[in-house]
Amino acid sequence: MKRHFPIFFFAALFLVIGFLSCKKINEATELGGDLIPVVDNVNTFEVALSAISNNQRFNIPFSDTTKVFYDDFVALGATNDPEFGQVDANFHFNILPATLGIYPFLHKDSVRIIDSVVLSLAYQGGYGDTANASQSLSVYEIDPNSGFHIDSIYKYADPTSDFATTGGVLDSKTYNLSSLKDSMVVVTGNDTAKVANVVRIKLDNSFAARFEASDTTASGAYHSDSSRGDNFRRLFAGFAIKSDNGGNVLSYFDLSNTDKTNLTFYFRIIHSNGSQDTLASSFIHSTNGQANYVKVTPGANWATYLNNGTESDDKIYIQSAPSGSYASILIPDLSTLGNKIIHRAELIAPKLPSAMELTFTPPTKLFLDKTNLGTPDSAFLFNRDIAVGFDGSLDLASFGGTLKNNEYRFNITRYVQGIITRNEPNDTLRLYAPLRTAPYIQNPSGATRINVQVAPAIAYGRVVLGGGSYVNPDQRLRLRIVYSNL
Repeated sequence: MKRHFPIFFFAALFLVIGFLSCKKINEATELGGDLIPVVDNVNTFEVALSAISNNQRFNIPFSDTTKVFYDDFVALGATNDPEFGQVDANFHFNILPATLGIYPFLHKDSVRIIDSVVLSLAYQGGYGDTANASQSLSVYEIDPNSGFHIDSIYKYADPTSDFATTGGVLDSKTYNLSSLKDSMVVVTGNDTAKVANVVRIKLDNSFAARFEASDTTASGAYHSDSSRGDNFRRLFAGFAIKSDNGGNVLSYFDLSNTDKTNLTFYFRIIHSNGSQDTLASSFIHSTNGQANYVKVTPGANWATYLNNGTESDDKIYIQSAPSGSYASILIPDLSTLGNKIIHRAELIAPKLPSAMELTFTPPTKLFLDKTNLGTPDSAFLFNRDIAVGFDGSLDLASFGGTLKNNEYRFNITRYVQGIITRNEPNDTLRLYAPLRTAPYIQNPSGATRINVQVAPAIAYGRVVLGGGSYVNPDQRLRLRIVYSNL
């Protein structure tokens, strides 16, 4: 057998020298680590294609499939943004005993005294005027006949149409967001603990009467008839937490953090010899059955641009879901660019200054997908430019969309190559800020939907971008292409 080592050696050496001689192009490229030939206007060229951008809004009520998953952070509060308008948010959730089939207050025939009952909510952060704002909330009981189900996950919706409550306010609480990070001491009998990032609402002790009076018999709330806790739900459907619409801030809470989000009864057991034990029993949100009602009312400049009737906006207004905000983008010159080798194609969306942008900060990530004339109501993934794992996971790092150096960039190189060499459709692009989205992915067997997580929380972030006709060319939305002629 012949040995080919010298041939392979020199071939490898040639490739190494070739790679080392390549440089990135003059304008900084934030996406990926690909090596791109230098733009010399002899062999490699650079062009910026103009974009037609238009502010749009998804059908209202919000038409996508965004739902409140069990481990999603829920939003509470109200903001009034001078660029985008009003956001209002309330939330609902159920609770269950930590263990069904066990009476939670020790022995049914013991002498018990309820000292206090506290609803705790695990605070995860805020959006808006977090440095100065205080926020007030009120706690209600969900009406058992409201249609709220313990095992359902609900879409984000309008707070004016949320689930009915029963009775009056169980209690209210006002808190400063800036002080929630400070530890507080919680005393249970002889035990003390420090907790931080928790909002604690002390409810009236009369609220505890139903919980204490029920039992584990067949019709009792603590009977383990099913893991759903149907008997308990007949006793208590859950909590509705509503804000007073002040503070210009949204608070975020983690209902799945059962160490910090719970309903805790502090009580004493009096024994026959007169001795006492001080105990606590907690009820937690342990299963689906949560809803976040987030209403977005367009106002100010965003409302003006939505209704200006023009086909090419010089500014783009993107507000995080569930606002329905998005920009449609057309790049007509792609259809006539001619056959070329595309080394890099980046959609660049520069961020513009906006009122109160230090308070209402931009999303860390935006998302880009596309629609076509054949299916205008369906969005498709740039699956040639986004690596899809065998488990359905997506590698969005090389695709881009993260805010860097005051702009968002998206790598759509293979998509552009397909248009100019394979006559694939020059689609309408869609730029937006979803919590989650489910575009179609095209493959040989057809088109299937794939779930994409984008934002860390609902209604978190908004940004004003330069549109395709913005006055300053350096701050315009554009498609930048580095190419070689064939």
